[in-house]
Amino acid sequence: MKPRVIVVDDKLAMAETLAEGLGDHGFDAVAVGSGRAAIDAVRAGDVDVVVADLRMPDLDGLAVLDAVHAIHADLPVIVMTAFGAIDSAVESIRKGAYHYLTKPFKLDELEIFVRRALAERALRREAAELRTKLGERFSLAGVIARDAAMQRVVAIVKKVAPADVPVLLTGETGTGKSMIARTIHGASPRATRPFVAINCAALPEPLLESELFGHVKGAFTGAAADHPGLFAAADGGTILLDEIGELSIGLQAKLLRVLESGTLRPVGSTRERTVDVRIIAATHRDLRRGVADGTFREDLLYRLDVVSVDIPALRHRRDDIVALSGRFIEDAIRRHPSSPVQRFSRAALQRMLEHAWPGNVRELAHVVERGVLLAAGSEISEADLGIAPPANDHALAFSGEVIPMIEVQRRYARWAFDQMAGHKTRTAERLDVDTKTLNRWLAGDDRE
Repeated sequence: MKPRVIVVDDKLAMAETLAEGLGDHGFDAVAVGSGRAAIDAVRAGDVDVVVADLRMPDLDGLAVLDAVHAIHADLPVIVMTAFGAIDSAVESIRKGAYHYLTKPFKLDELEIFVRRALAERALRREAAELRTKLGERFSLAGVIARDAAMQRVVAIVKKVAPADVPVLLTGETGTGKSMIARTIHGASPRATRPFVAINCAALPEPLLESELFGHVKGAFTGAAADHPGLFAAADGGTILLDEIGELSIGLQAKLLRVLESGTLRPVGSTRERTVDVRIIAATHRDLRRGVADGTFREDLLYRLDVVSVDIPALRHRRDDIVALSGRFIEDAIRRHPSSPVQRFSRAALQRMLEHAWPGNVRELAHVVERGVLLAAGSEISEADLGIAPPANDHALAFSGEVIPMIEVQRRYARWAFDQMAGHKTRTAERLDVDTKTLNRWLAGDDRE
């Protein structure tokens, strides 16, 4: 469908000449001879751009501009003006005109600005749609919580979101802590302000300190300019400190200062700055155990743990698996429109309901996307999912002959390894042993 352009000039011959020229360049251009006619055309149907003369006897270009924006606030208006009316043209820009052209101008020049106006309008609409979709996804209404375990989480989030207090999110990796953090922000009075997230395990300590608190020029080698930091970027909004259990003791002390005083000092600076930031912390670790081990400050834990929300593992919210899968398949089909996939097979759904999901919601999303990419037909089959069937060969069963405890230990380690999808570090962490010990158990080595 051709973009529709209304060209208005009280000298109708001029408007018709411009409209004809735009028509030759692929536009559906209509010429009108008065401001009122232009406004009527905008009211009557789809119009993508208005090109209006500034000086007209009935309604001038500024009046047309005001009326058009009262009907459609985002409709671009390009103003045409004689050289002697530059001041009025500048006033039109101040009032929201997209651009002004000084007569005489070439048709090619007008075409360029019409196309730019169309492109920018399309970009703004796309951004608005994206914001709407994100708002829906990260709203309380967008949280999938058919399972009782997740309904309890939503109930807590509803109560804590409006309260301007720190929140500590706990739960296994991949359970959706970041999504819950965004939901809390979106349901809070800070929703229109920035939401900033950082993974504290992703950067070494010197870089992390600079990222969080900023630095001044010359603070260290390579600091060529001032850097405000993420706390400054989140001022007035919310910051998510993901994997806060990985934060060093030194940075914990600086974070505690921000919580207590609302001030921070960039690296290399002698001056403090005030920030107004709500802190949401997330971790898969037991921070109380970290306090006992001396790796986490007790006073910081008390500051962060005003309200604690434990996000259940996916295996503990199986009533949500089908609904989550439905959302993920829609998202994946949207990202990969060439895929023929429309739905899951019955066997695939059953397999997903039986799977242990050691990687939780994140693993489910990846498995669904794999199915959308690899399935040959309209249905994702069980084989397309790429997840192994339940492993029973190493499962513990308290029946039959009595076996030595060392054998129980070995079999349980193998079972846990299977549940963690072959991830040794994660398995060792869950079993509370080092990877060397885990390797010995998996190999069947009984030596201590």
